[in-house]
Amino acid sequence: MKDRTLLMIPGPVEFEPAVLGALGHPTASHVAPDFIEIFGACIEQMRKVWMAPSSQPLILAGTGTLAMDTAGANLVEPGDKTLVISTGFFGERFAELLKRYGAEVAILRAPLGGIVESKTIEAELKKSTYKLMVFTHVDTSTGVLMNPVEIGKLGLRYDVLTVLDGVCSVAGEEIRQEEWGIDVVLTASQKAIGVPPGLALLAVGPKAMSKWRSRKTPVLNYYGDWGNWLPIMEAYEARKPSYFGTPAVNHICALHVSLSQVLNEGLEKRFKRHKRIGDSCKAAASAIGLKQVPLQPEFAASTMTALYYPDTVNGPELLSKIKEAGVVLAGGLHPDIKAKYFRIGHMGAVKPGDILATIGAIETGLARCGHSFETGRGVYTVQEYLSQ
Repeated sequence: MKDRTLLMIPGPVEFEPAVLGALGHPTASHVAPDFIEIFGACIEQMRKVWMAPSSQPLILAGTGTLAMDTAGANLVEPGDKTLVISTGFFGERFAELLKRYGAEVAILRAPLGGIVESKTIEAELKKSTYKLMVFTHVDTSTGVLMNPVEIGKLGLRYDVLTVLDGVCSVAGEEIRQEEWGIDVVLTASQKAIGVPPGLALLAVGPKAMSKWRSRKTPVLNYYGDWGNWLPIMEAYEARKPSYFGTPAVNHICALHVSLSQVLNEGLEKRFKRHKRIGDSCKAAASAIGLKQVPLQPEFAASTMTALYYPDTVNGPELLSKIKEAGVVLAGGLHPDIKAKYFRIGHMGAVKPGDILATIGAIETGLARCGHSFETGRGVYTVQEYLSQ
């Protein structure tokens, strides 16, 4: 009897067997020729996945929070004016992080479930001169998707460095970093990249590297200082050994497998797969009467879905019943509505069958909680949507 549940939270996600196999291989020396080749290949692959051929990739042992932290530490000096575009919990977190490094932070907050419109951002950029503008591509607390294209244009127009928090988007949502003029795109390994938690990943564009090189004060984070890591990345890409801190050897081997899978699938095909599966999940939820947190369909991410509990249902009880039916989902995170909604992750290795199983488990959970709805309508909607 298979004694495991399907993990459908917004990270960590389900991982491909080959990725887990690489993670479980005997650990090699971090300066072994085979590992140096793998590390160097990962750096080259990241430029392709990020669509940022002129960028400097950075691969650090850590989490998405470290990726955010190192971006802030290296690009902010005390007194620098920064603008944060917040669509939820993680925008607010980034603002607090930047303040730790002495930034003067202004925040443009979206209404809950909404976005900050480009005209609002531009009006703020006209009022004051900013060094840095940070935004969350997909805020994992709300499932809201921001449009990087317009923000990239504004960054170029007003000569502001742009940092995209892509923890819940890179390799799932469409990102063309160089074409769109985004200076830094960061993420973590455990979401659409498809590697268990443990890696902080950044692609730093030429303009951001130039600003970093011209700093007048030391970086206030020793571990995250790009000055310590850049020589390591350059050495490994040149297929030479180097050392600052021991890299996460097995995770990087797994990253090589996963990035290879991403590129073999093809980025365009991968973006379409995520959108198709995400849209089918949302259509099924709507069919059984569940309301999304994003206020408009165009504000909703492809990599995850955030749904309100029905008024007649106890949230923790529903999640428990869904788990009994074989699927693990996530509760709420945004402090204003934490007890009122739940979240589904569908990114990385997700397949149509996973969404069918997830919607089926949600229907089972709702029925066992005594909620009235048209049984089977959600599953039928997924099948109908995906068969088109």
